[in-house]
Amino acid sequence: MTSLVTPGAGAAAPAPGVSRTDLPGGVRVVTETVPGVRSVSLGIWIAIGSRDETSEQAGAAHYLEHLLFKGTARRTAAGIAEEMDAVGGELNAFTAKEHTCYYAHVLDTDLPLAVDVLADVVTDAQLAHTDVELERGVVLEEIAMRDDDPEDLLGELFDATLFGDHPLGRPVIGSEESIRGMSRETLYEFWRGEYTTPRMIVAAAGNLAHNHVVDLVGTALARAAERAGADARPVPPRTAGTRFTPGAGPRLALHTEDTEQAHLLLGVPALDRHDPRRTALAVLNTALGGGLSSRLFQQVREQRGLAYSVYSSIATYADAGSLSVYAGCAPERLGEVVGVARDVLAGVAADGLTPAELARAQGSMRGGLVLGLEDTSSRMNRLGRSELDHGRQRSITESLERISAVTGEDVAAVAAELFAAPLTAAVVGPYDDEDDLPAALRDLA
Repeated sequence: MTSLVTPGAGAAAPAPGVSRTDLPGGVRVVTETVPGVRSVSLGIWIAIGSRDETSEQAGAAHYLEHLLFKGTARRTAAGIAEEMDAVGGELNAFTAKEHTCYYAHVLDTDLPLAVDVLADVVTDAQLAHTDVELERGVVLEEIAMRDDDPEDLLGELFDATLFGDHPLGRPVIGSEESIRGMSRETLYEFWRGEYTTPRMIVAAAGNLAHNHVVDLVGTALARAAERAGADARPVPPRTAGTRFTPGAGPRLALHTEDTEQAHLLLGVPALDRHDPRRTALAVLNTALGGGLSSRLFQQVREQRGLAYSVYSSIATYADAGSLSVYAGCAPERLGEVVGVARDVLAGVAADGLTPAELARAQGSMRGGLVLGLEDTSSRMNRLGRSELDHGRQRSITESLERISAVTGEDVAAVAAELFAAPLTAAVVGPYDDEDDLPAALRDLA
């Protein structure tokens, strides 16, 4: 059943050492052999995230991330931890808006243990009532910790303002109200209903043999595959469908907090991950605020000394995206920071990038891509995300070529389109109400 990943039409050949197999029950196994290492990173990726929850389930995917490690039919929570500690391995998970990943990083000789533990946790957890109550308190503490971190709180406030009632506007972690009201039955139904093998991708990178991984995964997930049925097919990647369009609601949100700094996110809706212009968007983001030579860093920090931390970032989803600028500054300087940031965005929208900015951004992206794949965990993440998001693997060579192919005209066109849209802003800081904010922000209300 083993087959090399098949690239899309006209695409370059996949990277050497990358293989893919579909197992009964719809499980996909994607691996990459990395010469010269003695470790393996393994992840079970599930095509379910916070955007797939109902209002009653808000925060369920993240809540499960805690609960599944609390014990299975064969292992206690302490036993899971002890087995991994005994081999010096790492075991963890993360939840995002469109997917969840349970992963391990171990010595190559301990790969069978990692596969067995991860599959056991993901498919055969107990979800005991006592553990649900215990972890409810832990998740509530995590929400409180989030509320004490202005940058984390700011990000969720920005998403809620930009996306409104769209599921992407909800926090991954849920709310205090939703977590307090979450029943064990709701969690169990979400887990059993959504954590099915057609939604699962097992990605592994390191010193491994693909067929060996396939055999291990086939055995470990056999019972889960039987529940899905031998004829079950893998769930295809999310498509763009109906693209998100912003509503007519307020575009300014303020969270009053007695902080030493004002924290700002200023941004616009951007491209979804299926948009062929997404590489041009990435180049634009890098030139705007992706490094020490970026336009925002130079204008806000180096030339004016208005903020210590200033950067831009992008988020891409199946049907939506965002580009945002973050800055943390003294409260009395917020107006000037907003003015400079808006001028930078307007300047790029009007005139695009200079040839030097374009070349630096492309070079930074090429270097970051290659250097970021020097460990097995990064490669495993690339495998899992690519399979989930696009249903195929793009070789490093192909990715580098796409970056190099972006022209100044490509970036200018994307910038002009995005920054023609009204700006959305979120602020966390010591302001009693929106009237206390600078005029450069109040006009967004």
